[in-house]
Amino acid sequence: MKIVLDTNCLLPAVFPRSKYHWIWESFRRGDFILCYSNEIIEEYEEQLSNLYPIEITKSTIHLLLASRNVEKVIPYYKWNLIVADPEDNKFADCALNSGTDYLVSNDKHFNILKKTEFPKINVVKIDTFKNILEDTIKQINLLNLKSLNL
Repeated sequence: MKIVLDTNCLLPAVFPRSKYHWIWESFRRGDFILCYSNEIIEEYEEQLSNLYPIEITKSTIHLLLASRNVEKVIPYYKWNLIVADPEDNKFADCALNSGTDYLVSNDKHFNILKKTEFPKINVVKIDTFKNILEDTIKQINLLNLKSLNL
């Protein structure tokens, strides 16, 4: 499963005491592929540095970029689908150019994408994504168990 993760979901995820830390741990286990563009990484780094010491910011970005389950995307086409907050378009463009399954965000500006028929982007909130991820992992585990019993 491939996702694009909005900054508003990444920031609380890296904090170990956050209720959203599960997404960072899932990423580190390789439960999904995280798609990013240069613009997204720059925003991650900028926003992380506003909350955490520079050492934590740099190690978080390094860990993210060095992971096997990341995919760098170069958005050759900019759709400009989000008018209310044009800065959010970097996430939509990355999702469209990478063919991700989900764009995970708690930002209300992304709600317009739910009404956009073309191009289609599956936008889900972080709590919804948790349910999707858990269901996917259960299905994979069941398939693995069935293949072992052959």
